[in-house]
Amino acid sequence: MMSNDKKLDVDGDKAVASEAGSRRGFIKAGAALTAGTLLGAPFVSNAQTRRGVRWRMQSAWQPGTIGYRTFETWCNSIQELTSGELSIEPFPAGAVAGTFETADAVASGVLDGMNWFTVYWPGKMPAGVFMSAYPMGLSLPHQWDMMIDSYGGRAIFDELYDRQGLVFLGHVQHDLNLIHSKVPMRNFDDFRGKRIRFPGGIIAETFAEVGVRTTLLPGGDVYPALERGTIDAADFVGPAVNYDLGFHQVADYIIMGPPSTPCLHQAVDLMEISVNKRAWSRISPETQRLMYELVKAYSADHYAAIQKANYEAWPKYEEAGVEVIQLSEEDATRFREAAIPLWFKWANRDRDAARLFKVHLEVMMDPAVGVITPDDIKDYTLNL
Repeated sequence: MMSNDKKLDVDGDKAVASEAGSRRGFIKAGAALTAGTLLGAPFVSNAQTRRGVRWRMQSAWQPGTIGYRTFETWCNSIQELTSGELSIEPFPAGAVAGTFETADAVASGVLDGMNWFTVYWPGKMPAGVFMSAYPMGLSLPHQWDMMIDSYGGRAIFDELYDRQGLVFLGHVQHDLNLIHSKVPMRNFDDFRGKRIRFPGGIIAETFAEVGVRTTLLPGGDVYPALERGTIDAADFVGPAVNYDLGFHQVADYIIMGPPSTPCLHQAVDLMEISVNKRAWSRISPETQRLMYELVKAYSADHYAAIQKANYEAWPKYEEAGVEVIQLSEEDATRFREAAIPLWFKWANRDRDAARLFKVHLEVMMDPAVGVITPDDIKDYTLNL
């Protein structure tokens, strides 16, 4: 068994330094362009009166993963990019608050900000289920960009976060999720009776519809549970991070959807950057506008770094003897049939959830997206 330190640091110091340099250059260039666009002149921070604001921000990433290294690099760039007005001290998952308690810690001021997986929101507000991917919904990153930034989703996000005492700075593109299994599951009949970790909510309910015994675990507990055999399989993030965490050592199989839909249940596992409202008020309006753009730059950089690492990780799974199993198109059809009624069940939990899901439906029926047709949902209504 590989030690924790070794299994978490698979890329090596040289690769990390190279990635950090390239990310820093990308963010600097984006920030310079953004500042000129926003202010109509070279960016000059209001640092003389606001210098030295410091935010403590916790990520949902565990230390040593490509995700956390990218987050650290972004945080460490902020002081220079804001001319000293703002700095961000990064923390890994669980360092200050537990995974499911992070939003409360930010709202109360224990932390100033978070880099969270939005999939954890449904326990706090019903609309949260539509803030990240759900079974058989929007399945490509640009579709989520459309929903949030083009179709009006951001205004609803802003309103809901404000009620939580937070400011939503932006979504962060990440990856699809994999299912790592100790046993082969080649169709949905094989899922029946298996104990599988999912993040709860609509995802767990959809798998329960096909006979899975679902369980909810924080991210840091997934590896030990697989290692001990207390669960048969687990949903977790993408290939590179999961390899960093050593999942190939405790699970011989990766279960994916068919080629048309490689991930059936959480194809775009969004993250976010959000901050405490009082912390937000301590920085100048100029820097506030800049931070929105720096989060957009971070999202692009984070996604590219994750995908590059995935490209390098897949051969490592093959070398480790892990088999990738792809379910059939028939399985995808069965899963969609289980999922659509649950979309409307969760959307009709309150008006905010219905409002946000309505935006999803508009994107899904966009001819350029085509996830569903009106006939697919003709038997369901939204309580708006």
